[in-house]
Amino acid sequence: MMWQPVSGCGDECRDGADVRAFRGVATLRVVTLAGVLLGGFLMVPLLRGGALRTLARTMLAVLGIKLVRQGPALRPGSLLAANHVSWLDILVLLAVAPVRLVAKGEVGAWPGIGALAGLSGAIFIDRSRPKALPQTVAEVAAALKAGRSVAAFPEGTTFCGAKNGRFRPALFQAAIDANAPVVPASIRYDSTAAAFIGEDTLWASVRRVAALRSLTVTLVTAPALRPTGEADRRTLARAVQSSLGPSSYRLAA
Repeated sequence: MMWQPVSGCGDECRDGADVRAFRGVATLRVVTLAGVLLGGFLMVPLLRGGALRTLARTMLAVLGIKLVRQGPALRPGSLLAANHVSWLDILVLLAVAPVRLVAKGEVGAWPGIGALAGLSGAIFIDRSRPKALPQTVAEVAAALKAGRSVAAFPEGTTFCGAKNGRFRPALFQAAIDANAPVVPASIRYDSTAAAFIGEDTLWASVRRVAALRSLTVTLVTAPALRPTGEADRRTLARAVQSSLGPSSYRLAA
């Protein structure tokens, strides 16, 4: 059995009203991105955290993406709970803080992005084995107790940015078990072209993003929430999502 959250967003959610870069820019960006990845994977295993953040920032810059950071800094040992729009979200989170990612198992097989997630110490969820979820929760809790920050996408799949999904409660149990603060985060793009939805493929999405004249992504963190002794994961999931507010899912102006 495959546990597969469904977003309801599809290709029709992208409005196509984007300004494209000059001819040849997309090809140049993709080729440069490949070179950055090859060089980066030689450097990151030696330097780890700082090099990983530099690599993620460089990849965003090569694609013509401007990253804007707002809100409190992430403290070690926090669970960062973010909405999910695109595979680019992985680069965004790795670019701003040393975090271990929680991602679906399929991400590990993605070219470049999968290896990057793996270098972060990613905790992969096997959605074909729902009974393995408690083990994943325990692994996240152990990382939090050890002072490592963990970033997760509780919606379970990607949405277009204008729409959002319900934050699923399972991973919030890890924060309760570890008595760790939970930091709500919203990721906003100023173009619907960034959305990785419907029948999209990673290659098609990379080419579409590379063809944009420019793209701005804004990461906004809210003040951390700390579970109380009476907290349960469902209440915590609702509180985290509510703290983002409806405007957190609108496209950046």
